[in-house]
Amino acid sequence: MNTGSTQDIVIEVLQRASSQNPEVLKPAEAKLREWETQPGFYTVLFNVLSNHSLDINVRWIAVLYIKNGIERYWRKNAPNAILEAEKQNIKHGLILSFNEPVSQIAVQRAVLISKIARIDCPKEWPELFPTLLQVIESPDSLVQHRGFLTLHHVVKAIASKRLTGDRRFFQEFSSNIYSFVLNLWNNFTEQFMNDVMKGAASQLVLTNLEKALLTLRILRKLTVFGFYKPHQNQDCMKFLKVIFDRAKMALQCRKHLRDKELVEQCEKFITHLTKVLISVLDVHPFSFIDFIQPSFEFTTYFLFTPDGINFLFERFIIQCFNLIKNILLCVEYKPPKILEMCKQEETLKAHEIKINFFQANTLTEICRKLVSHYFILTQEELEMWDADPETFAIDESGDSWKYSLRPCMETVFVTIFHEFRDALAPVLLEMIHETNCIVLPEDTQGILRKDAVYNAVNLAAYDLYDEVDFDSWFTNTLTHELKMKQNNYRVIRRRVCALIGRWTGIKLSSELRPALYECVINLLGPDEDMAVRLTASATLRYAIDDFEFSSDQFRDYLDPAFNLLFNLLKEANECETKMHVLNVMTLMVERVGQTIKPHTDALIHYLPLLWTESEDHNMLRCAIVSTLVQLVKALGSVSSELNPFLLPIIQLGTDTNQSAIVYLLEDCLELWLTVLENSTTMSNELLQLFNNMPTLLEYSTENLRLCLLIVLVHTLLAPDLVMRTHGVQVITVCDNLMADMKNEGIVMLIRMLEIFIRSSPILGCETVFPILPRIFQKIYEGEDYPLLMSMYLSILARVLLSSHDVFTRVLRTLAQVHNETDENVLGKILNVWLSKMPMVSQLEQRKLLGLALTNLLTTQSRPVFQRFATVMVNILECLNDMEDSLLLSDGRSPSDYDDVVPYETDHDQRKKQLILSDPVHTIVLKDYLQSQMYELRNQIGLPQYEQLLQTVDPDTISQLKGYITL
Repeated sequence: MNTGSTQDIVIEVLQRASSQNPEVLKPAEAKLREWETQPGFYTVLFNVLSNHSLDINVRWIAVLYIKNGIERYWRKNAPNAILEAEKQNIKHGLILSFNEPVSQIAVQRAVLISKIARIDCPKEWPELFPTLLQVIESPDSLVQHRGFLTLHHVVKAIASKRLTGDRRFFQEFSSNIYSFVLNLWNNFTEQFMNDVMKGAASQLVLTNLEKALLTLRILRKLTVFGFYKPHQNQDCMKFLKVIFDRAKMALQCRKHLRDKELVEQCEKFITHLTKVLISVLDVHPFSFIDFIQPSFEFTTYFLFTPDGINFLFERFIIQCFNLIKNILLCVEYKPPKILEMCKQEETLKAHEIKINFFQANTLTEICRKLVSHYFILTQEELEMWDADPETFAIDESGDSWKYSLRPCMETVFVTIFHEFRDALAPVLLEMIHETNCIVLPEDTQGILRKDAVYNAVNLAAYDLYDEVDFDSWFTNTLTHELKMKQNNYRVIRRRVCALIGRWTGIKLSSELRPALYECVINLLGPDEDMAVRLTASATLRYAIDDFEFSSDQFRDYLDPAFNLLFNLLKEANECETKMHVLNVMTLMVERVGQTIKPHTDALIHYLPLLWTESEDHNMLRCAIVSTLVQLVKALGSVSSELNPFLLPIIQLGTDTNQSAIVYLLEDCLELWLTVLENSTTMSNELLQLFNNMPTLLEYSTENLRLCLLIVLVHTLLAPDLVMRTHGVQVITVCDNLMADMKNEGIVMLIRMLEIFIRSSPILGCETVFPILPRIFQKIYEGEDYPLLMSMYLSILARVLLSSHDVFTRVLRTLAQVHNETDENVLGKILNVWLSKMPMVSQLEQRKLLGLALTNLLTTQSRPVFQRFATVMVNILECLNDMEDSLLLSDGRSPSDYDDVVPYETDHDQRKKQLILSDPVHTIVLKDYLQSQMYELRNQIGLPQYEQLLQTVDPDTISQLKGYITL
C-alpha cells in the first residue's frame, strides 16, 4: 500500500467501520479484512493511530486492527507475514513518542507494544527496555505515565512466557531493574500520601496515585515471576515487609478522600497490595513464611477489631479473608500427622506459626465475629431479597469466593473451622444454645442472629457430626420454626430449610424422611416466599439424591411434590431459576422411575413452550433435554405425541452446522439414544435424523462412544433399512477413523460391526465389507492386545459363517495388497487364529470360533487340510469347554440376560431376539461337527479322509469319538 491518497481511503473506510449502521459497517469490515495481508497496510494504520487530530473512533478502530494483525501476521513463519522493513518502522514509531492524550487509546497502544515484545524481545527489539527506562524518568508527567503504563503491559507479557530461555531473560531483567522500580514506587507512594494529608489538589493526588499503582503492578510481576527464590533477594524482602505499613497508611488516606475517582483508585491500590501478598504466597510459599505472622496480625486487626473494621471496604475484606484462607490451605505449610516424619524445616516453621497464632481465645473471637457480624444478612441483601428473590436464592458457585463477599466469608469460616475443629466446635455449640429459644416474629435482629448461627451450623455440618443430635433438633425445634408463617420469619424458614437439606445426607434418620418431605412440601406452596420455595426445591434435591433415598417411602409425597415443583417452574422468571427447578424434577423422575407416569402430562405439555422461550439460554435448553431423557425412560415408550417435539430438538443438537451443538450435543445424543431404545418401529423422521451421524462420527472423539451406540441401536431397530440407506457411508467413515482410534474406541466399533452382521447376516457382511480388509490385516499381522484379537477373530468367524463370498473377496483384497496368493494369506491368518484361539476366554467367542473352524472343514481349502490336526484340536477344546451350555432351550434366557428380567425397553427385546437367532445359541457344535465330517468324507473320499485323520494324534481322536462318529 502507498501512503498519501491511500491513507485517506483507509481513514474513510475506518470511519465507516465505526458506524452503528450494519449496512455501512459490514462492507467496511469486509474491505479491511481484504487489506489485512497487503504490504504497507499496518504502516498506514499506524500513521492513522499516531495522528492525534483524527477522530477518536477512527484511531480506536485502527489500533484494534493493528493488534489483530500482530496476533496473526507478526511472526516470521506466519502465512502472509508482515514484511521485516514494515515491522521495523512500526516498532521504531511506537517507542518514538509517549504523549498519547486519550487514556483508552494509550492503554491499547501499550498492549500493542507488549504483544510485539512478547514475540520479539529481547533479540529482535533490544532498544525497547532502555527506551522505556528513559521515558519513565521523563520530567513530563503525561509522558512518564504512558511510559509506566507501557512498561507494566510489557512486563506482564514477558512474565507470562514459560520457556526456560525466556524465564532466564526475565529473571536477569528483573534483578537489574528491581531496585530502580522499587525506589520509584516508594517515591510515588510517599508523594501521594503526603499530598492527601496536606489536602493537595485532587488532580495532583490522582497523578501520583496512578503512578504508584502502575509501579506496584510492575513490582508484583517482577517479584512473583522474576526471582527463583524471592526471599534470597534483599530488595524483594524489603518490598514485602513495607507492604503492611503502606496498606495501613493507604487505608487512613482513603478516609480523608472525598473525590469518587480518587477513592476508587485508592481502593485499587490497597487491593493490589494484598494481591502482591497472595501472589507470592501462591507461587513462592517458602519465601512467604516470614510474612505469615504479619499477615495474620494485619488481617485480623482490620477484620476482627472495632478499630480496624472502621477502615474496611468490600474488596479489601475479600482479599483479607482470601489471604487467611490461602495460608491455612497452603499444602507446603501442612506437615504429616507425625511431625517427626516431616523433612522440610520450613513446613514445620510455618505450621508452628499458624498454631501459635490461632490460640483458643483468638479462635473464639474470630468465630464469634464471623457469625455475629459477617454472617448477618445486610440491609442490601434483604432489599435484594424483596426486589429479586430468584437471584437472591440461587447459590453462587465455582470461584465466586474470590470475588464475592458472602461466599468468601463462608469459605474462610469452613476452612478455619475444619482446621481447628476441636477448639471451635464448643464455641459454635454454645452459640446454638444461646439462640435455641423461639424468637419473636417482630424481633428482626434476633431473627438475623439466629439465621447467622444456623448458617454456621450448615457450613460446619461435616465437622459437627459427632456433636449435634440432629434428629432431636429437627423434631423439637426446627420443624416448629418452619410453621411460623409471619413474613419476618421467612428468613428462618429459608435457613432451616437449607440446614435440613445439608444435614439430610449427613445425619438424619430414615424414619424422619417422611417428616422432612412434609416440611418441604409445605414450603413449596404458592403462598410461600419465592426464595424459601427455591431453597425448599434444593433441599428436596438433596433428599432425593441421597444414597438412602427410598422411592417407596416417597410414594405418598410424589404427587404433591411434583405438582408444586411444576408450578414453581412456571412461576419462575429467571432462566437460571427454571434450570435449577427443572434439574430437581429431572432427578425426581430418574429416582422414582415409571412411578412418575401418571404425573407427567402437564410437564410434557409445558416443555415445548419452555423450549421456545429459552432460545437464547443454552444451559436451560441442556436442562430441558436432560429432563426429556428421564421422561422418555420413565414412560417406557415414545408416544406419537412426543416425537414431533423430541426429534427437532435432537436434529438441532446433533447438526454440526448449528452453533447450538457446542452446548447441546452430549445431552441430545443421550436423548437420541433413549428415544431409539424406546421406539417400536423405525419412522421416516428417525431415519432422516440418522443423516447427521456420518459427520458426527468425525466431529468429536469425546462423544464417539455414544455415537457408535446410537448406530448400533438404530441398526437393530430396522437392520435392512438402515444398512441400505446409511450403512456403507457409516462404515466408510469408521474405516477412516479406525487408523487413529485408541483400543477402547476400536472395541466399541467392533461391537457395532458385529451387530450389523448378526442382525442381517448377508446384507451385514456386504455393508461392513469396506472395513473388513483392515480387520483381517490386524489378524494377519498378529494383534498383540488379546481383547482386540478375540474381537477381530469374532468378526472373521461371523463373516465366514454368514457369507463365503464376502470372506473370499476380503482374502483376495488382502492378497493383492501383499502380492501373495489367496491361499498364502488364508494360511497366515489360520496360523494366527489357531495360535491365539486358546487365549480367547469368553465362551460365546470360543464357540463362535469353533463353529467357524468347523465350517472351514468343507471348503476344500489346502491351508485348512495342511493344518487339519491343529484345527481338530481347537474344535475339540471348544467341545470340552462348553458342552453346548450356550444353547437356548425350553424358553431359558441366554447367560447374558439371566438377571435382566423383565426387559425394560423395546431395545432390550430386540437384543433378546438377536440372541435367539445367533448361531452360537442355536447350533449344537457336536451335531454341526458330525455333519461337516460326513460332508468332508463325501467330498474327498474315504482314503483321503482317513489320511487326514491319521495326522491327528490318537488322544485327540479318542476324545473326539466321545462326541461324534468319525
